[in-house]
Amino acid sequence: MRCIIGVDVGGTTTTVAIGNEREVLHVSGQFPTRSEEGPRESVRAIVEHALAALAEVGGSIADVSAVGLATPGPATLDGVLLKTPNLTAAEWDRFPIRGELEQGFRQHQPAICVHYIGDGQAAALGEFAVRTRALSWKGSAVRESDSRLSSLFMVIVGTGLGGGAVWERQVVRGREGRAGHIGHLTLPLHAFRHPHDRQLLVGNAYCTAESAVSLTALTHQLGYRLSLDLWREHPLNRETGSLRERAKRLRALAAEGDALALELFEDQARALGITLLNANYLGDYDLIVIGGGVCDLAPKVRDWYRQCAEESYRRHALDGFRNLSAFEFSICGDDAPVIGALAWASGRPACIT
Repeated sequence: MRCIIGVDVGGTTTTVAIGNEREVLHVSGQFPTRSEEGPRESVRAIVEHALAALAEVGGSIADVSAVGLATPGPATLDGVLLKTPNLTAAEWDRFPIRGELEQGFRQHQPAICVHYIGDGQAAALGEFAVRTRALSWKGSAVRESDSRLSSLFMVIVGTGLGGGAVWERQVVRGREGRAGHIGHLTLPLHAFRHPHDRQLLVGNAYCTAESAVSLTALTHQLGYRLSLDLWREHPLNRETGSLRERAKRLRALAAEGDALALELFEDQARALGITLLNANYLGDYDLIVIGGGVCDLAPKVRDWYRQCAEESYRRHALDGFRNLSAFEFSICGDDAPVIGALAWASGRPACIT
């Protein structure tokens, strides 16, 4: 059977998908990117997991016609990384990840071509492809109105904050492949509860959307909150794990009604509303989608989070932009970027070797 592989490389974990031009057959579990061991070790692990995923669906590397690769940016159109946040610059800056991954796969199948796309762009494309039924995935229930979409903007809340757009049914990549870096928009000071929250440098700027809306932001903010008298007796102060590991516990605590966790997620949601308003001012999209880790919040907390973001959007919006019906959470969840990587490869021309 003819197969296509999708690969989504994140700052923390990587995912592989197997499919074809019509459907997504399999999405692997997340496995460590192992970025601290250097990019070539990450490439080796990707190839190894892709081969295992192929075996799970009864395929082999000989069946593979193309690979789609999505990574955090910025990067060139041809997949050369450029001081990508969440990937150590000393190891990863200027690393030609598309070309190196292609060579890794060609050790097993010489005709394979790897096609690169930014992870935010891939997420938007994956979400759009499933909603409009261009790709079938897990029998996803999509609305009839989704099949008529021509544009959407998607934000991905994860280790960092990514974004991507589809316009007139085409993914927006930009002149040099850098479109969608919504995490590096700057926010007003009032989007941050404490002066400390403004002191997180992301890329080359403070007070960015990513410094308010990301796991990195939660980690930074949690450390300060736990130092305050108000939260000195909080259970997270008695845990021994790293601050980042404790920040990952906030989802579960929010589901239990923990006041600190809810305060942090409320701040994040209100900053996200302002961020998405800025995106919609430029695009005037059919649909705005929230993806990434916040999709896994407990249902009640997730609905409250969405409402906080919408309230913030409308409070700051020009009158003509307040008719937003609602933000929507991704129907693909964390799998949107890897589905988009697969969709991107399925539409690329055959490789010339």
